[in-house]
Amino acid sequence: QVQLVESGGGLVQAGGSLRLSCAASGRIVSINNMGWYRQAPGKQRELVAVVSSSGRISYVDSVKGRFTISRDNAKNTVYLQMNNVKPEDTAIYYCNADIKRTIWDQTTGYWGQGTQVTVSS
Repeated sequence: QVQLVESGGGLVQAGGSLRLSCAASGRIVSINNMGWYRQAPGKQRELVAVVSSSGRISYVDSVKGRFTISRDNAKNTVYLQMNNVKPEDTAIYYCNADIKRTIWDQTTGYWGQGTQVTVSS
């Protein structure tokens, strides 16, 4: 079985910083894209940032210049460094990874349990 375990959420003041981590474990042959999504109350889940296995990165416009996504392939871990956070960044943040469990399997998307980020003004 594959698990994605997130950590690093919490309460932070506007203008502050947080670092989220997400580690994938279990039977894993390879991981393609790893990314972070978020869902605020009453809103749809949105893609925040994604990094491919080759290092290609993209961000939603609202976080460009403030958030940085990175990954450590040796640890099957993806990070989201959040700087200069704003109240509108308040949401549950979910990790997502496209994982191949065996050489015979298709790549499947897995989700973490979510971590709450609350930004006070």
